[in-house]
Amino acid sequence: MTRILELMKIKKPPYVIAIVDDDQMVLESLGNLLESAGYSVRLFACAEAFLRGDTLNEIDALISDIRMPGIDGIELQLQVGVTRPDLPVILVTARNDHDPTRTRQPNNRAVFCKPIDAAELVKTVATVVKENP
Repeated sequence: MTRILELMKIKKPPYVIAIVDDDQMVLESLGNLLESAGYSVRLFACAEAFLRGDTLNEIDALISDIRMPGIDGIELQLQVGVTRPDLPVILVTARNDHDPTRTRQPNNRAVFCKPIDAAELVKTVATVVKENP
């Protein structure tokens, strides 16, 4: 019994993933997908709402749409990288015409085109959170 209690203390609580997307359906779908995979999620309809909150220090990864009004996903990735350069960022886009030099930042781990392959996204999230314990 003592061994089980020790193991329970070691186990990290669910990883926290922030998702930023101005498309409410995509936002909720990605949130549901990651929750069903065992992650805790925080949803934001815009980059500004994410940056205003206190979420940055509590999350283990960030998933952001590239094209959003106001601060876009690439600019968000750059701003987050100033404070949390180790935070893994996964970008998603409906168009595959983004500038690869802008998305190639040290904290960027992947770029997914919509419609997103759910299994591949979950696999990528699992990989990036384990790289940054």
